[in-house]
Amino acid sequence: MAIKESKKTSTPIARMCSVCRMRIEKTLMIRVVKTKCGKFFIDETGKADGRGAYICKSSICTVKGVKTRVFNRSFKCQVPEDVYYQISNADKNI
Repeated sequence: MAIKESKKTSTPIARMCSVCRMRIEKTLMIRVVKTKCGKFFIDETGKADGRGAYICKSSICTVKGVKTRVFNRSFKCQVPEDVYYQISNADKNI
């Protein structure tokens, strides 16, 4: 009896943008994390512990997200201004 090899296809991990609500590959997004102790930061690795929310790296979504303070709604609390400042600067570096 022959052993079957599984033909598992690797599909990219997709997350939903907090602004445009489209599902996009995780590597093409900016992740903001809230830790258990309440600190917020942008996660460069995508693997930090804590609750995460994502936003597209497109200039339209980053500008609209900063303007409407979209992460306040995602985390249901006030997100510090420096996080929004970092997102607006990340938009310029793309």
